[in-house]
Amino acid sequence: MSRYKILIEYDGTPFAGWQIQADAVTVQGEIETAIKKLSGETVAIQGAGRTDAGVHALGQVAHFDLVKPVQTDTIRDGLNAHLRPHPIAVLSAENVSDDFNARMSATKRHYRYRIVNRRPDLALERLRAWRVVRRLDERAMHEAAQRLVGHHDFTTFRSTECQAKSPMRTLDRLDVTRDGDILNIEVSARSFLHNQVRSMVGSLALVGDSKWSADDLAAALAARDRTACAPVAPPDGLYLVKVDY
Repeated sequence: MSRYKILIEYDGTPFAGWQIQADAVTVQGEIETAIKKLSGETVAIQGAGRTDAGVHALGQVAHFDLVKPVQTDTIRDGLNAHLRPHPIAVLSAENVSDDFNARMSATKRHYRYRIVNRRPDLALERLRAWRVVRRLDERAMHEAAQRLVGHHDFTTFRSTECQAKSPMRTLDRLDVTRDGDILNIEVSARSFLHNQVRSMVGSLALVGDSKWSADDLAAALAARDRTACAPVAPPDGLYLVKVDY
């Protein structure tokens, strides 16, 4: 038995998310189908993060086992051939030890949320960023964001459908920067709750629009109440950028 680690990039727009679902097109499902076509083996792959419908990835990681060894270049190129025309690309494949687990072995996950802050409609960025028409104050957003960094109960910023046993998480980084019309929100932690990043971004957008203050954001966190959260940002602008091991 050989274990493989693959690095994956995908446009999440046409998918119902990463995790395989009955009667839905998912990233995991298409990759498992491609592995079956390449190797003749039926496998269940394990991903580092279960991205939601419409969420993208620049550096998703997954692992799977094959009974019959296959060269890593063949894994990469063969999977890409069978994945076409789906917007999924296997960037690399490597052999790993049997104790490697794409999800459980991860030490940190890095996400980026992209906001295009302009009045004109999106053409090239459509479904790949969140267009916000009103000018946002990125400095106020960044300063307020630091209230969320650290070890907290993030009940306010998680989906009511979140299956995590505890709402406690340690947020290592939450930075907001501007490059012209683009606002990049960089987020890092060992693990995240369901909808946590999009929930925080939606609340930060209210700070940038001067509808909330940093104290309002801190009060929402302290409330430990989902109803205290601002409207959740759309999935279009969220990217799983990298996973550390």
